[in-house]
Amino acid sequence: MTFTVAIVGRPNVGKSTLFNRLVGKRLALVDDTPGVTRDRRVGAARLGDMSFDIVDTAGLEEAFDDSLEARMRRQTDQAIDDADVALLLIDAREGVTPLDNHFAAWLRRLDTPVILVANKCEGKAASQGYYDSYALGLGDPIALSAEHGEGMADLFEVLRPYHDLTQGEGEETAPPILQLAIVGRPNVGKSTLINRLIGEDRLLTGPEAGITRDSIALDWSYRGRPLKLVDTAGMRRRARINEKLERLSGADARRAIRYAQVVALLLDATDMLEKQDLAIARHTIDEGRALVIVVNKWDLIDDKNAALARLRDRLERSMPQVRGVPVVTVSALTGRNLDRMLDATFAIYDVWKTRIETAKLNEWLGYMLAAHPPPLVAGRRIRLRYMTQIKTRPPTFAFWTTRPDAVPDSYMRYLMNGLRTDFDLAGVPLRLLLRKGRNPYAGRANTKGR
Repeated sequence: MTFTVAIVGRPNVGKSTLFNRLVGKRLALVDDTPGVTRDRRVGAARLGDMSFDIVDTAGLEEAFDDSLEARMRRQTDQAIDDADVALLLIDAREGVTPLDNHFAAWLRRLDTPVILVANKCEGKAASQGYYDSYALGLGDPIALSAEHGEGMADLFEVLRPYHDLTQGEGEETAPPILQLAIVGRPNVGKSTLINRLIGEDRLLTGPEAGITRDSIALDWSYRGRPLKLVDTAGMRRRARINEKLERLSGADARRAIRYAQVVALLLDATDMLEKQDLAIARHTIDEGRALVIVVNKWDLIDDKNAALARLRDRLERSMPQVRGVPVVTVSALTGRNLDRMLDATFAIYDVWKTRIETAKLNEWLGYMLAAHPPPLVAGRRIRLRYMTQIKTRPPTFAFWTTRPDAVPDSYMRYLMNGLRTDFDLAGVPLRLLLRKGRNPYAGRANTKGR
C-alpha cells in the first residue's frame, strides 16, 4: 500500500526544496519569490530504506473565494485529505509568525496526523525560532535544513511508524508504460484537458495565462493501459520572456518533452499553428519524441473543413520531416473526441517503438537501389552495402557505405520517405545514420603460397 506524505506551510518556507531533497532530483521549481508552486506535485521519495509518495503543495493562504489563491488553497486541502501524514514547515530563521499559528490551529482539527518541521536550521540564527515552534501545539519539532540535507535522520525516525502502519501485503501497482506530455502556448487549455480526462479538478485552471508553472505528472490509465499524464507550463518565445520564473518554467516544460514518449501539442483552434507552435513541434521532433497535434476549442470553429485543410497544408509545408503526424480535433471543456486523442496517442506510440527485421530491411534496400541507384561521385558510384535498425524510440537505421560523406541529403530523403511508406512509419521522427563499410581483409597478412 502506498504511503503518502504532504508538505504544507505558508509561502516561501522551503517546501519545494524539501520535496526535491526527498525525491533526489530537481523536479519542483525553487526561487526566492513567494508563491512559485501553485499545483500540487507528487514525487517518488526515498528516505533510508523507506519509499513513499511525497506531495509538494502551494503556500497556505487565507482565501476562500474564487480567486487564484483560493483555488490553490483547495488543492492543498485535497492533498492533506489524501495524505497519511502532513509535514507543516515553518521558517526557523524568521520564527513563528501569526500565519503559522493560524494554520497550526487549523491542522490540529483535521484527522490527518501532522509533524512539525522547523526548516532552515543550519545556523545559530534559527535556534530561537526552533524553540518558539513548541508553542504551536504539534509536539516536538524536527530541526532540519532541506537545502543542506541536515536532520533527515530525525525525519526518518518520526515518519517510520506511520509508514509501517500503512504497509500490507497488497500487490505493487504496475508502473506507467507511456509518458504523455501535454505542451503548448499559454492558455490553450492544457490543464483543462487533463482535468477532463481524469474526471476531477486536479489541476488549477482559469482565465489567467500562465497559472501552471511546474510540470505536473499524474498516473492514470485508459482502457486498461497505464500512462503518466504530464501537464506543462505554457511555452512562449524566449525573446518575449523577461521573468526568471517563466524561464525556469519553460526549461521545465522542455525537460518534460525530453523525458516523454509521446508529446501532445495542444493548439488553440481560433489561433492555430503560430510560429511558436511550430517551434515546439520542431523541438519535439529534434528530441526524437512521437508527436500528436491536438486542436482544442474546436467547437468554436464554424467552417471546420476549411480550417482543418489549412492546418494540414501548413503541416505539410512546415514539417515535411514528420509527414503524416496525427491531427485530432477536441474540446477539453466538453470532452469531445478525447477518446480519439488517446487512441491516436497509443497508435503513434506503437509506431514510434517499431522494430523491423534486418532481412526485410536489406531486401527493401535492394529494391530501392535498383529503382534509383545512388549518384556518381568523381566518376565512381556510391555503394550502399547493408542496413540494419540499431534502436527504436525513435526508429534509427544505420547504412554501411563506401563513401558516407558523399551521399547527398536528397538521396537520404528518398530512403527516409521510402521507409515511411513501405513500413508504415508515418508521423514519427526517423534517424538515418551512415557508416563506412569495413574491408574484412584489411590488416591481414598475405598468406598466399605459404
